[in-house]
Amino acid sequence: QVRLVESGGGLVQAGGSLRLSCAASGSIFSRYAMGWYRQAPGKQRELVASITIGGDTGYADSVKGRFTISRDDAKNRVYLQMNSLQPEDTAVYYCNTRPLGYLGDYWGQGTQVTVSS
Repeated sequence: QVRLVESGGGLVQAGGSLRLSCAASGSIFSRYAMGWYRQAPGKQRELVASITIGGDTGYADSVKGRFTISRDDAKNRVYLQMNSLQPEDTAVYYCNTRPLGYLGDYWGQGTQVTVSS
């Protein structure tokens, strides 16, 4: 059974940086495109960044130029480097396949990112 474990979140001031990491049991990264999603209080979960098996990346307009997604299939990890963080980036961040559904309804516990102004 696949498990996703997100880590690296925390409290940071506006303008700061964080690097999120997603570790997976099993070799799902070599089979699927992956994405980082986030859910802010009272809002729906949204996709912020994705990366294909070949390494092509995509970003939501709100994070373009500030966030960078990368993957290390040998380590079964996906990363999200977040720079120039803003209070509106505050959310719980999750990784999952892109598109969703390959893991059914499964989500990891996520990692909380809080950006203070």
